[in-house]
Amino acid sequence: MTEALPSSIGYMVVGAGVHGLSTAWHLAMELEATGRGSGRDVIVVDKTAPGAGASGIACGCVRNMYMTEPLHAILRHSVDVWMADPVRFGFQQVGYISAGEGNQLPDYEKMVAHHNAVGYRSDLYVGKEARAFLKKLWPDFKTDGIDVCHFEQPSGYAGTRQAISGLAEKCRERGVRIYAGVEVTGYDTANGRVTRVLTPEGAVAADVIVWGLGAWTPKHWEMLGRGDRIACTYPDGNTVEKDMWTYWRLLEGEVYTDGPYRTADDRDPPVLHVELMNTPVIDPRTGKELDDHLYVYWKNGAERMDAPGIQGGTIPVKIGPRAAVEPYGHASDEYQAEARFADYMTASMGQLMGRFEGNRGKFRDRRNGGIGAFTPDNVPIFDWVADNVYMVADSNHGFKMLGVGKLLARQLVRGETVGELAPFSLSRFAGGATFGASNSHCPWV
Repeated sequence: MTEALPSSIGYMVVGAGVHGLSTAWHLAMELEATGRGSGRDVIVVDKTAPGAGASGIACGCVRNMYMTEPLHAILRHSVDVWMADPVRFGFQQVGYISAGEGNQLPDYEKMVAHHNAVGYRSDLYVGKEARAFLKKLWPDFKTDGIDVCHFEQPSGYAGTRQAISGLAEKCRERGVRIYAGVEVTGYDTANGRVTRVLTPEGAVAADVIVWGLGAWTPKHWEMLGRGDRIACTYPDGNTVEKDMWTYWRLLEGEVYTDGPYRTADDRDPPVLHVELMNTPVIDPRTGKELDDHLYVYWKNGAERMDAPGIQGGTIPVKIGPRAAVEPYGHASDEYQAEARFADYMTASMGQLMGRFEGNRGKFRDRRNGGIGAFTPDNVPIFDWVADNVYMVADSNHGFKMLGVGKLLARQLVRGETVGELAPFSLSRFAGGATFGASNSHCPWV
């Protein structure tokens, strides 16, 4: 801390991940643009430091590969923010490719059509065209079973540490004060409003409080006295009571390569995502089935690697409504990825590309851990949870969604109703607009 925590402030952001920092930066710009203040009216507090949660250990993919259509416009705005300063954010706009089997074709057709409808350029390839497209980029791609793929041109990936550093710099340049090592321990409330945010360094009276808390969201939700169950009504009228929050254990890691990972024309490859719902993953060392379906994604390891390699992952593992959030990430002994993940990851890579055959011994042996708090329907919630507390609960969609802070700042400062945020309100659960299950093994789609 460079100075004492103020006793009162206009805007207090709790959590210094991508959402918290992006919101604070954009709040400062909106306050200046409207003549209503400056970055000095905004503070960010984090119990540890910027990027100490999921934002700091994320794979870093920036994609719009979602079957939940309202997310597409959010990602369009997010790419605009990434491209506002790609060097400082470490953003590589290499594109994003996903591939699947024929049973996914209707989903892909609908998704790509909606991408383009909201101004997010995506190309669809089907059958022989899909296989030829993949082979052109990666001649050693084993396209058996691939019937459809799409290519998002605006997408790519970013270095997580560089992105957090760049966002923190943007905040400070605008006068936003970032207080590391300041934990929020409680809230004083009156008449539906938080009157003071409590910390060991003192209490803060804030006009507006924004939560960008990631895995710590359920803890603060409980601090405000909110319940741990919620009735979710779907568009067909069916109502199901669910846990308000469900923790999932993330599975991501790195694999060394013999040389730089490049395309046939010697370029940094697009991020690759493959889901083969009816294709088992076989361990090449034992011949045994590791799982009855293949789901994997990867990209260049970039800042994560100390030698040429890729970083990627697979479907997270469901924990349940309670989890030990402290210590977080790689420091947690409880939620480390087991050896089976390395077996699955490397076997999947070898099934898809010849260059990765027999690469189990090249899996990077280091701690890989992290958990996320998912919402009842696995889709983000962006909404007020008290008269002056706004919650950004991204259901671990977060790192790529840099534009949420931009949209939210516009809403908070200008008082606009931002249509892109509306579908993600808490009222959807009671109002029959709960998002439904998708045609995927993964909760993120």
